[in-house]
Amino acid sequence: MAIQKQFLSKPFAGYLNGPIPEENAELTHVEKGSPGGELLRRYWQPVALTCEVTDVPLGVRMFGEDLVVFRNTSGEYGILDRHCPHRGTSLEFGLPTECGLRCCYHGWLFGMDGKVLETPGDPPGSTLKDRLYHGAYPAREYKGLVFGYFGPVETMPDFPVYDSYEYPGDKLVPYSVSYPCNWLQVQENVMDPAHAVFLHTRVTFSHFSDTWGELPVMDFVETPTGMIYVTTRRWKDKVWVRSNDILMPNLAQVGHIWEDGQEAKQFGRVGITRWTTPIDNRTCKVIGWRHFHPEVDPRGIAREDQCGPGSVDFYGQGAGGSFEERQRLPGDYDAIVTQRPIAIHALEHLTYCDKGVVLFRKLLRRDIRRLATGEDIPLSRHRSNGLIPTYCHDTVLDLPPLEGVDDLELLEEVGRRVTEIVVEGDHHDGDDRLEAVRSKLLDYQRSLLPRAAE
Repeated sequence: MAIQKQFLSKPFAGYLNGPIPEENAELTHVEKGSPGGELLRRYWQPVALTCEVTDVPLGVRMFGEDLVVFRNTSGEYGILDRHCPHRGTSLEFGLPTECGLRCCYHGWLFGMDGKVLETPGDPPGSTLKDRLYHGAYPAREYKGLVFGYFGPVETMPDFPVYDSYEYPGDKLVPYSVSYPCNWLQVQENVMDPAHAVFLHTRVTFSHFSDTWGELPVMDFVETPTGMIYVTTRRWKDKVWVRSNDILMPNLAQVGHIWEDGQEAKQFGRVGITRWTTPIDNRTCKVIGWRHFHPEVDPRGIAREDQCGPGSVDFYGQGAGGSFEERQRLPGDYDAIVTQRPIAIHALEHLTYCDKGVVLFRKLLRRDIRRLATGEDIPLSRHRSNGLIPTYCHDTVLDLPPLEGVDDLELLEEVGRRVTEIVVEGDHHDGDDRLEAVRSKLLDYQRSLLPRAAE
């Protein structure tokens, strides 16, 4: 674990800075055999949008490996090592067949599992093909994304389906954005609610709404799938409790982007589901879905047409304009990628508002070391209607300041109790989990009304 650098204690002390330490390789490196890479490989990972995989193969890079994603003429998706094992020709120029992919150079045919099916340049009696496999990974399509499993096939888990994938009236629109930096610093941004106050609101302009500029009471809580942050803000006569959700190790869910805390609601659901997928140690891709349903876009601001390969419909999520324009109006992309290609943890000076980043790294380190010692990776045991519960939400309560009660203490109490309802209890295994959570939140709000009337 990196030792945190001490603050300099003299003016004009740049000369006193020491050499740049090494990155925290345990958490940041993703190549095969690296501790973090081995953990990430035990989960299904999205590799492409299905709209990117046409009638020709798509070259991709994951975990430092060059691959192709393709669709055979029967409609099945496959993932193969990019270079043909015969003479190294790129299978980006391969020809999809009914059962696999054929190399353009000498016609070798590879099945979906990598089995060499034909070596047509060899004599008719050749048994070479009967002994050979090419590198391949399991693939499947789900709601506009192509997923791969990159770990040992004998440890391949079931494909997890979370409740937010099947939300009533929702439309999941795939998108992706590439980042020229390590995956971890992109994922950590989800557990840094303080940056929304400053980067997204106070420093330049309100990217979402002015309400985000209110410094919230913050808490960070473990869940059966990972962790959430809990931010509790007052906005006039409302109290807004919001939680982003990290589902270990690299899946995250974010609520309504333009939430303003103005309208009462209970357990408003997910606006973004996204994985931070490692391309290699110094590049990654955010890939996932924007959710389009009335709860996350009551004002009609969302733009489905701006979501797709390389873009999403809110500010600061890619390179965008010129470098100078971004210097004047920076967004998430600029704040994240300029932490260096791989952020140096030993140079950070972490404070109270970084407790979420600290907890996320702790959980990641825990799972990495469990895997290394042969222990099982913790998975949620909860199911509601056969789906795994998630905990991202926006809840807005009608609750004016209470006379004689310290408002910060009230916000802490509200945030704590709302979080208990959202995360804990037997109702999370019931088929009516969504309705049960909302009912309990309404009951809690009613219990506060007599206090507000006193």
